[in-house]
Amino acid sequence: MSSARPTGGATSGGIAFSRPADCAQRQRVYGSCAGCEVRDIAACSAIPSRELHELEQLGGKIRLSPGTALMREGDARTEVHTLVSGMARQVRLLPDGRRHVAGFLLPGDFIGFSAASHHRHSVEAVTESVLCSFSLPSVRRLRERYPDFDANLFKQACGELDKAGSYLTALARMTPVERLSAFLLYLSERQHALGGRENHADLPMTRADIGDHLGLTIETVSRTFSRLKQEGVLYFEHPHHIELRDPPRLRELAGL
Repeated sequence: MSSARPTGGATSGGIAFSRPADCAQRQRVYGSCAGCEVRDIAACSAIPSRELHELEQLGGKIRLSPGTALMREGDARTEVHTLVSGMARQVRLLPDGRRHVAGFLLPGDFIGFSAASHHRHSVEAVTESVLCSFSLPSVRRLRERYPDFDANLFKQACGELDKAGSYLTALARMTPVERLSAFLLYLSERQHALGGRENHADLPMTRADIGDHLGLTIETVSRTFSRLKQEGVLYFEHPHHIELRDPPRLRELAGL
């Protein structure tokens, strides 16, 4: 587990944004809150449009290239972030050195909201990603001033607990086909809700990422994809994009 501590970084509106010492350099980007792609679905949607100038004063946007770490497991928690575009993965190293991918983050997800003093997962960009970042004091100010913002954070925290419980059940009881089928359905539905094509899924992550998320080897992931393809359930438009050609059958295979 990393013991690195944040070092000085960029500033926005007088707020300093720290950067974990072992993370790659993060690039500042600029844009207005009014034109934000996730304005209607992020936690900050509770803040009235007429007061978005306060968000712009308190927050700042950064861009991460693929593979860049936003934070490392064990780093002091000094910021929270909303993923504006792209995809990121939450990673934790197990005591025996194996890697566990706890989840994949999509636009609108809030990152770093926790009662813990240090991050329990590393967060790494899977694709080029843009995030809106706030210092913890800034978030406290927003929570105190906007009760609906605080309620949105609580709702998301409850959702994370529900997802964690479902994930543990999946690992304990599901076969490889059930795990992969359920994962593809979940990803497709989330991406469709964000404007993607219905019954399609973008898979920018590696097969190793999927395996480390579902508790499967790369070979098992590849064999299971091949089986679903041969059965006509999936169609690969290219290696990182699939069409779910038989969603009812996929739900049946997932045990849903």
